Amino acid sequence: MAGRNGRTVRDLRRANRTAVLQRLYFDGPLSRFELGPATGLSSGSVSNVVADLVADGLVEEAGSVDSDGGRPRTLLRVAPASGHMIGVDVGETRVRVELFDLTLTELARAERPLTQQGYDVEVIVGHIRDGIAEVLAAAGLPPERLLGAGIGVPGIVEHTQDRGAVVHGQTIGWDAVPLEALLRAGSPLPDTVPHFIDNGAKTLGQAEMWFGAGRGARNAVVVLFGSGVGASLVTPEVEQGRAVEWGHLTVRVRGRRCRCGALGCLEAYAGAESLLARWREEGGAVPGGADEETALTTMLAAAYPPRGEAADPVALAVLEETAEYLGAGLSDLINLFQPERILIGGWAGLQLGTRFLPAVRRHAVSYALRHPAQKVTVDLGRLGPDAVTVGAAILPLADFFARGGRRPEPAPEYPVPAWRTALEERAPQ
Repeated sequence: MAGRNGRTVRDLRRANRTAVLQRLYFDGPLSRFELGPATGLSSGSVSNVVADLVADGLVEEAGSVDSDGGRPRTLLRVAPASGHMIGVDVGETRVRVELFDLTLTELARAERPLTQQGYDVEVIVGHIRDGIAEVLAAAGLPPERLLGAGIGVPGIVEHTQDRGAVVHGQTIGWDAVPLEALLRAGSPLPDTVPHFIDNGAKTLGQAEMWFGAGRGARNAVVVLFGSGVGASLVTPEVEQGRAVEWGHLTVRVRGRRCRCGALGCLEAYAGAESLLARWREEGGAVPGGADEETALTTMLAAAYPPRGEAADPVALAVLEETAEYLGAGLSDLINLFQPERILIGGWAGLQLGTRFLPAVRRHAVSYALRHPAQKVTVDLGRLGPDAVTVGAAILPLADFFARGGRRPEPAPEYPVPAWRTALEERAPQ
């Protein structure tokens, strides 16, 4: 039966379960007495909801605390083993797969390096499937116990009714790739376990906002600085964050060609790939055959050698120019969105670290409008290289909370595209 506002009794119960679960998750352990003011529910409603959640195995006792003159109050917490999620980072140097319990404690991980085949769709799909099977086997967890698998990918993710999540990754050569349908075909997961696919910068942003340097901010921008650059915008209107293709703002007319094909993109100057390319073009000793992470480490060591040794002036000049481009790019975000905080993550951002940050801050403030620049802080993210996988795992976790702690319905079946079927028919048996 629906009330005047259209909400049914079932909706109300789900909302109450969600409120209690989230408060216990973020602020627990808490007593029933504390849950009342924390959730706005009556003591009777709290007791009923807690009884349901305990019966479902989602909430458990976690000791007790003395009360003022009365009996000790029992503390409650979310039961870590009551749910599990997988987070996947389709990164620039590897595919990383991690298995977490409900409190996002890592239980197992698998990594697949990306080599000459790069972002070949079949290779990436295979890495994800194999990684999921590997972490489940390592933890001895039946796949049906999962709440879902979250996957962070480069590019724009479009959610369609007929094909599920479709990825438009221009910089990696993906043109409308039906990733969800491809993962479903031959997946180690049953149909009851959903896939949640979103932009990697957005999953990074979600992780930092929930558990990292973004906690408490209402308006923030989280930057992913890797081979390229991307960003996620979080505002009161977009609480779950929105990925923005910040790396493809034009910073120089008729400038360097970006890997997306356009000229003068920020990514053509501020991404690690372009940073190393510019060092190589200027005669820098970029190690041959090394991956980007190793090459960037070498460049940083050349630019900032131990005390008493001479710095490589070319490496230092390229890094200083990159700091200015990155700062100028951040000034656009400051002027457009007026955030409280800007957080820099991603493997390259973390490698460049605090040594790079003062120059980036200085340029961001100098290029931005005075008023919003005075209100923003620019810092590094706190969650390290696993932030994208943590954020990806948050996708099924957030869905679980929204359902009031109920497991998802069976996933829809998406048709496998004709080109995939044709490839399989031609494959050697």
